[in-house]
Amino acid sequence: MNTAIITGASVGIGHATAQAFLDEGYQVFNLSRRACPLEQVTNISCDLSNNADIAAACATLGEAIAQSDSTALVYNASQMLKDSTAACDSDQLRQVLETNVVAINSLNQKLLPLLGTTSSVIYVGSTLSEKAVPNSFSYVVSKHAQLGMMRATCQDLMGSGTHTALVCPGFTDTEMLRTHMGNDPAVEQAIAGMNSFNRLIAPEEIAELIRWAHHNPVINGAVLHANLGQKEA
Repeated sequence: MNTAIITGASVGIGHATAQAFLDEGYQVFNLSRRACPLEQVTNISCDLSNNADIAAACATLGEAIAQSDSTALVYNASQMLKDSTAACDSDQLRQVLETNVVAINSLNQKLLPLLGTTSSVIYVGSTLSEKAVPNSFSYVVSKHAQLGMMRATCQDLMGSGTHTALVCPGFTDTEMLRTHMGNDPAVEQAIAGMNSFNRLIAPEEIAELIRWAHHNPVINGAVLHANLGQKEA
C-alpha cells in the first residue's frame, strides 16, 4: 500500500494532485477544512492553524503511514492576502505564517519520523518563493520561508531514504488566483500573457510534476519551476 497525504486537496492543485495519486492506486488523505469531492479520498477535517486539529489528524495518519511502503507528503495548502510591507499588521502576518509555515512544521514534527524509505516531502511553493511582486507581502514572506524549510529538510533527512523538493508553480488557474485577480477577465488576460505560451497553467500540469517529483529522488533538495517560461520584468 502506498499513501499520499495532501494539505488543501479540496480544490485547485491539491484536488488535481489527489486525482493523480488515486490514478496510481494510492490511498489519498486530504487535510483541509473543506472536503475533497473525490469519492476515494479520505477527508480529515483540519484547520491548519489549530494545533488540536493537527494532533488529531496526525494520530490517524500515523496508522496509515505505518502500513505504507511509500508515502508522499505534499504541503499544498496556502493562504494569500493582499497586503504590503507598510500595510500588514503583525496579527495578519502571523495568520498567514500559521497556515503556510507553522502548520507545516507541526506536521513535520509528528510525521517525518514515521516515514519509510522511498517516501517524499513535497513543498508547493510559488514563483514568489524566489522573487517578489507588490502587494503580496505576507504571501511572499511565507513562500520564501517554505524554500528555506525545504532546503533544511533535505539536509536534516540526509541518508533517511526520504527526499524533498519545492515545486514552484507559475500563474495557475485556481480558485485562489481567480479570487486574487478579482475575477476580472482583463486581469486574467494580462496575467496569462506573462509567460511564453500566453495562458494560465492547468492544475493538472502541476499535479503531474508533484507526482513525478515523488517518484524521482534524484531531485532531492531541488527547486522545480513550473511557469511556462515566465517573462521577467
